[in-house]
Amino acid sequence: MATKNSNADGLTATEARQYIDEFNSHSNHSEDEEFFLIEALEFLIAEENQPEDMMQLGGYYYEQKRFDLVLKYYEMAASFGLDAADEGLGYIWYYGRCDERDYEKAFYHNSRSMERGNLTCTYKVADMYKNGYFVEKDYGKYVSMIEGLYPRIKNARNLWDPLPEVYTRLARIRTEQGNMQEAVKLYAAAKDFLAQRISYQPYFGNLNIMKWLIDDLYQLIPFDRKDFDFYDLYFL
Repeated sequence: MATKNSNADGLTATEARQYIDEFNSHSNHSEDEEFFLIEALEFLIAEENQPEDMMQLGGYYYEQKRFDLVLKYYEMAASFGLDAADEGLGYIWYYGRCDERDYEKAFYHNSRSMERGNLTCTYKVADMYKNGYFVEKDYGKYVSMIEGLYPRIKNARNLWDPLPEVYTRLARIRTEQGNMQEAVKLYAAAKDFLAQRISYQPYFGNLNIMKWLIDDLYQLIPFDRKDFDFYDLYFL
């Protein structure tokens, strides 16, 4: 069924969304399918101006490493106040995905998202205070922010919530404070949570967190060669 929104070639918004849903329902797409996805999203952005469509098109270009176009569409979405867009832009500028790091832009976007309650962007801003990226170094503020995240994340059930990221930071703080027992508990909880996440998303970033976690954990407790799991192989 056609909608009132249509282009010169007869494409309708309903048809465009049906195509996008079909595209998203499977993987291993052909070049033609990817071409028509871009066409459908560009049409919807022009017709309906929805930030979620901008984010999906930006996400497609992210996979293609076309970061000039990623920025274009993420910035369009961020202008609507879409939290995911600010989080994405903060990540891009913090890690230099456009071949340059811009900590001022990273701080801007992460702070905007933090103010909306985004936990990931909150620990990113905390890291910037710890390292003195764009802002003046303030380790006390870093500690305070990580401490403040703990009660907000401790009951997390969504595996994509940043519980391991927060817990490992807090565990290092507890180690510095001499509270080794609490640090070990935090590392153990982070390890279990992260192992479940990796089973769904074996992304290199998650694997790096696990490796660093294991390195830190076995500086606090002895390694038991008769009782260890798969991820303990990082230690060996």
